[in-house]
Amino acid sequence: MNRKIIHIDCDCFYAAVEMRDDPSLRHRPIAVGGDPGRRGVISTCNYEAREYGVRSAMASAHARRLCPELIILPPRIGYYKEVSQQIHRIFRMFTDTIEPLSLDEAYLDVTEQPHYRGSATRMGEAIRKQVRSQVGITVSAGVAPNKFLAKIASDWNKPDGLCVIPPHKTDTFIQQLPVEKLHGVGRVTAQKLHNLGIRTCADIRRYERFEFIDSVGGFGEHLYRLAHGIDERPVQPRSSRKSVSVEHTYPNDLPDIASCQEKLPELKQKLEERLQRSGGLHPIKKAFVKLKFSDFTSTTMECCEGNPSLDTYRSLFDQAFKRKAMAVRLLGVGVRFQEHEPAPHNQIAFEF
Repeated sequence: MNRKIIHIDCDCFYAAVEMRDDPSLRHRPIAVGGDPGRRGVISTCNYEAREYGVRSAMASAHARRLCPELIILPPRIGYYKEVSQQIHRIFRMFTDTIEPLSLDEAYLDVTEQPHYRGSATRMGEAIRKQVRSQVGITVSAGVAPNKFLAKIASDWNKPDGLCVIPPHKTDTFIQQLPVEKLHGVGRVTAQKLHNLGIRTCADIRRYERFEFIDSVGGFGEHLYRLAHGIDERPVQPRSSRKSVSVEHTYPNDLPDIASCQEKLPELKQKLEERLQRSGGLHPIKKAFVKLKFSDFTSTTMECCEGNPSLDTYRSLFDQAFKRKAMAVRLLGVGVRFQEHEPAPHNQIAFEF
């Protein structure tokens, strides 16, 4: 049975809302983020700013150096939540099986929905039109048989685009994908695959399953399945997210705890930005840190804390570092949420 999944991603959401409310900002480089003078970070920016190289999660001071005329607006998270709720009301006209990833991004399972004679393509286009007319911003949509492909599809024709990958075209679409498009493949893993001569999903598919896993390691099973278009993850309303974290692998190992602590404020700021984007859907239960040492072993440390501060993470860093007291190549900080019961859902099949 082929599922029908729609991934909706608002186009530069925070910036789009600000331009909607103040038309004088249109066609000017703008960003929403923290104060450049106080180690602020860019949450998002419009496409005019991106032409200068400005990107999300970039230090605001660096963004201003790239684009001296950049207008940086303070985030209005409460207001963005209201706009997000308006968009979700449109989603619920088509399905109740909605998995929000953040204020501006969500998966919808429309497999069992009768609207437009069950056409996910027409539902995706209808959602886009209604958001544009009722909310005044644009969204991009990807329609595919699973979450992995739907998310890639939503990015394919950005901004203000629709991309559909019907079941009979998934093989052709997947084979030409660069490995960097696979969920979980960062710079280090991509380089490892490139060293093996693997640059596209077609290259992965030339391997036998266990041969590929032996070559790549335990993560190979996940990549092998994605390269064959296999992603059975269900769309889970709201309660599926158990944690939010940010981590960074440094080009040069951090030699001591002092150098690790120097990186903490920026990591904490990025975590706060990510939590804001998630919409504060769950109460925080724990704070945690992750350290990967120069010998590639990892350790985590956590504590019960509903509102973790910079000092909370400093203490956790100290405790985690003492376990090995050696150079560190990766640092991560995060929070775990109180768990909720997932909502049940059933599916029946219609034509794609």
